[in-house]
Amino acid sequence: MPFPNLETARLSLRPFTIDDIDALHRMWIEPAMRKYLWDDVVIPHETAVEVVQASLNSFAEHGFGYWAISFNGELDLIGFCGLRHFHESDTEAEEVEVMYGIHHEHCGNGLATEAAQAMLNYGFERIGLERIYAGADPPNAVSFCVMERIGMTFSHRAKIGELDAIYYKILRPGFQS
Repeated sequence: MPFPNLETARLSLRPFTIDDIDALHRMWIEPAMRKYLWDDVVIPHETAVEVVQASLNSFAEHGFGYWAISFNGELDLIGFCGLRHFHESDTEAEEVEVMYGIHHEHCGNGLATEAAQAMLNYGFERIGLERIYAGADPPNAVSFCVMERIGMTFSHRAKIGELDAIYYKILRPGFQS
């Protein structure tokens, strides 16, 4: 089954490929991106390889993973978005989380909101998910604004390892595409 490309008003979203690893790694180690995405750690290249491979496996198994974001009609990667499985702890049920990140040069233009909305549309309308979560570190105010713009509401606070996280969620019955 081919993995789906998605389009929004301004963005082209295509599933990660092995060819994206170097560009993703460069983007993910930039200070503005890694601050919240990787807890300010400069990840090794191998981590980017692992994330791309996990995304490919997730698409094959679940029909979703991560998409590379570019402007319509362009090839340059400006961000990423996607859906992934997560658990807060070994005793928690597996849930689905929306993830997104836009290169700092393009922040503040609603692109993360546009990409995250596309992920909700895909998750609810094409995959049939019942609920989708999003989580962020408490100081990441921009991410919480994106969550609220796409209709998510506060769900709960959690401790992930040593770090605090705040989760929002949206249920399919309350979703408006």
